Amino acid sequence: MGTKHHSSDPVSDPKKRRRVGFSQIDAGIEANDCIKIYLGSLNLGLVTGVASSNLVQLVSSKEEVDAPASFCIQPVDLNHFFEEDGKIYGYQGLKITIWVSSISFHAYAEITFQSTSDGGKGITDLKSALQNIFAENIVEKKEDFLQTFSTECDYVKSIVSKGEILQQNTTNGHNSDCNSYLKTDCSDLEVIRVVVGTMPVGHLYSRLVPLVLVLVDGSNPIDITDPRWEILLIVQKKIDLQGGNQLRLLGFAAIYRFYHYPDSLRLRLSQILVLPPYQHKGYGRHLLEVLNNVAICENVYDLTIEEPLDSLQHVRTCIDVGRLLQIDNFMTVISDCVRAEVIRKDSGAAEKRVIEFPTDYDQEMSFVMFRCKNGEASRIDMDENQTNQEQQLKELVDERMKEIKSIAQKVCPRSS
Repeated sequence: MGTKHHSSDPVSDPKKRRRVGFSQIDAGIEANDCIKIYLGSLNLGLVTGVASSNLVQLVSSKEEVDAPASFCIQPVDLNHFFEEDGKIYGYQGLKITIWVSSISFHAYAEITFQSTSDGGKGITDLKSALQNIFAENIVEKKEDFLQTFSTECDYVKSIVSKGEILQQNTTNGHNSDCNSYLKTDCSDLEVIRVVVGTMPVGHLYSRLVPLVLVLVDGSNPIDITDPRWEILLIVQKKIDLQGGNQLRLLGFAAIYRFYHYPDSLRLRLSQILVLPPYQHKGYGRHLLEVLNNVAICENVYDLTIEEPLDSLQHVRTCIDVGRLLQIDNFMTVISDCVRAEVIRKDSGAAEKRVIEFPTDYDQEMSFVMFRCKNGEASRIDMDENQTNQEQQLKELVDERMKEIKSIAQKVCPRSS
């Protein structure tokens, strides 16, 4: 005879209750908090050791293990490359260390983490996300990345070999003065102009784009198929261990040429970047000085800068003040600018004048404007303030001159 089976379900047993829990929703981690990017030095060829959150060394032998660490890049923002909210999901203890070669600008990423789990928002595809930044530059295998240090040691040299070497002198023609701001020897520097429409130059710019994206806020790649784009490359000559010449790329500037009616051109500086290890040494200013010289030598209508950052505006001001103080009729230029700004007229031209007159209406809201015809002198008597207008203008110009000279002494000490 069979017996009825009694369920052993703990729910039916009042002494045993099933506990139901909810897994914690994955809050994610910001890309800026777990990614480190390093730029490899030119004279080192191998990566060794285990990556940590803040130290990576590039060495070429065991004796160089204690050599100084490579340069850590401080990106403007990596979050916008990851998901909509800029976070990475599904990883615990995540660390991403990226090396960028300063020889070929290839990149290699080492990814380490403790574990992965779907906390409700999936697991971020890190490979795809990194490719959004570095595109084809990223190398999957470490061995292949290390190989590029030898196989592409002449990469930059091969690109610039067909470019045009530009003059290093500034607009005043005094090379010793123009290089006084450089904090290193400038005898081994060259600025070379290349046209983007050619395949090798476009390929080089494509390798530089990731650095532009992570270092310049709001930047976008240029159209490498448009021949009206030009790139100025600032390079430094170095002697390698075998006695051969190597070229180190320090930075670049992208310039676009616009047509200006009827027979001139306009230049626009759209991108300029000095690589982080070489910043604050005067190389960016050197690039701008050479570009100014190009604009003057080619008699272009004007040279403008597209959405310059504050740091670039500062360098531009230093250059402009120095150039301004070299103008012979400097005082006249300032006087005319102030005159146009204050009373909205050209010096010596027929004038518009505003005068006061008796009225029964609100005195502050009433005025008369007239203009002299054919250069005739006005027959309307001017009050005392208006007759002193030229004197007031001269005082304003003198005050402006003092301000300019004061600034000049700070940004360009040798100009005083």
